[in-house]
Amino acid sequence: WRVREEVWPLARNADELHDALLGLAFLTGSEIEAQAEWKALFDELARALRATALNVGPTGIVVCAERLPEFEAVYPDAGAAAAPRIEAPEEVRKAWDRGDALVEIVRDRLQGLGPVHSSQLAASLGLPEASIDAALIALETEGSVMRGSFTPAGSGVGVGEAPAGAATSVEWCERRLLARIHRYTVSRLRAEIEPVEARDMLRFLFEWQRAAPESRVEGPDAVAAIVAQLEGFEAPAAAWETEILPARVNEYDPAWLDELSRAGRVVWTRISPLHASGERAPSPVRTTPIALASRRNLPVWSALARDELSERTAQPGSRAQRVIEFLSTHGASFFDEIVEGTGLLRTQVEEALGELVAQGLVNSDGFGGLRALLVPSERRRNLDGGAERGRRMRRTALFGIEDAGRWALARRQAAAVTGGNAQAVASAADRQGGTVDDPNVVEHVARTLLRRYGVVFWRIVAREADWLPPWRSLLKCLRRLEARGEIRGGRFVAGVTGEQFALPEAIGLLRDARRRERSGALIGVSGADPLNLVGVITPGPRLPALTGNRVLYRDGVPIALLVAGEARFLEPLDPEAQWSARAALVRRQVPATLRFLS
Repeated sequence: WRVREEVWPLARNADELHDALLGLAFLTGSEIEAQAEWKALFDELARALRATALNVGPTGIVVCAERLPEFEAVYPDAGAAAAPRIEAPEEVRKAWDRGDALVEIVRDRLQGLGPVHSSQLAASLGLPEASIDAALIALETEGSVMRGSFTPAGSGVGVGEAPAGAATSVEWCERRLLARIHRYTVSRLRAEIEPVEARDMLRFLFEWQRAAPESRVEGPDAVAAIVAQLEGFEAPAAAWETEILPARVNEYDPAWLDELSRAGRVVWTRISPLHASGERAPSPVRTTPIALASRRNLPVWSALARDELSERTAQPGSRAQRVIEFLSTHGASFFDEIVEGTGLLRTQVEEALGELVAQGLVNSDGFGGLRALLVPSERRRNLDGGAERGRRMRRTALFGIEDAGRWALARRQAAAVTGGNAQAVASAADRQGGTVDDPNVVEHVARTLLRRYGVVFWRIVAREADWLPPWRSLLKCLRRLEARGEIRGGRFVAGVTGEQFALPEAIGLLRDARRRERSGALIGVSGADPLNLVGVITPGPRLPALTGNRVLYRDGVPIALLVAGEARFLEPLDPEAQWSARAALVRRQVPATLRFLS
């Protein structure tokens, strides 16, 4: 309505009404009658032979002399039936093609309407709807108008002489007016948002990421949903099954992740490159940053890191190189096949695989391959003692490198993104982190961050890996998604500068978190957890993202940290509260079968 009011003419004298007729092509009889002074102004123009009325449509239309040739092309008998009969000025007289004339009439009419149905235009001109559709399609082809559903229920209300019910929900709108409508809509939606405090944002995130006790999930399908939400997030290898997943999945069973990975639904890998330091890369294992992702999305994530052949990337040792050569020649292979094919000892193959995992060059079908590398082989040999046989066999399978499935080169996924040339990934990098400047990749990352946090802004992106697209690229993408109506922009979290964007479904939950009574609930998470947002959206220094570090929140406010085994309290607590906080700070949900990883 606002845009229609802005573009609709406000004629105060005959000259201004003449200008309106010249710019809009015509006005309907009902539009003239709706303005008390316009009838008198039209009569003045008619007496001067500057405008006339044509008997077409339900209430007739009014046109100025300069536009008469176009209407005579559309209505061959219009001039003879005009009241009064007038002639077009000599300088505008020309023979119009009927189709071209109708295109120009519709083009100018749309400049004063906003969203409208073709049936409404057809009714006001007394023409078949097919004729109007042809003109609209011609304008759409040249980019002047756009079609869609722009008003509630596609009403197109208040435009022309609409029939009782529009035959179609498709509306048409002049491109410039549609852009203005979008701007006003975005501004209105942003103004409706009342920002929440950082503590309420964290309370929302505990529910959103299933880390609050009452929102935790269970079962293999729940693990798949959690992995989808955390896709692309790099955490120390040991943290995934000792901290991050158990914090969200009740009675987490490592067999669930094995099942998902063996079925090809989930893949694990290191995405960020290991930079050369002049020494052979260390064995990965516990601290190597590992990401989980859907297998079909792995090429996208691989494209975000520089290729492993870059001069800045550490080169594999001789044994690891033999494993690479074997896998390059024979493809995905089982552990025993690698041992036999390379001629290395089993322990040497384990060390080589560990080195290659650390560099992000290989992964296995099952997560058990990584899990096995987290525990030294001599400790794994001790896992089969002191337990009854069924439990012993299951635990050995969880940590057995022979049960990991096949091992394969992970960076082949990067080559798939660039048409088979993995080196092109590095050359396509547009910043020091090696980010590929591809709109599809950037949009995938933006949508992933929205799924992860519900609300996205530059500070929260700083919590993520530094090889992600820069904020400026994500910002452009997020603005496009907002313009398309897929997400909302505004000020969702107080005290955070810069633009913020949210999924529509997250906004209501964010408001609920603000209204929810504060119960004093304590929630502790690892420093490696994406919910470690201390110093990111809360005041104070950041907590290093290490598995052994922990932060304790009370109603979304960080009250204690565990750093290098030492508890630090961020606010005064009485002795009893301090004891409870300390106990909650060190309390973890590690499954019994995975305590060897702790």
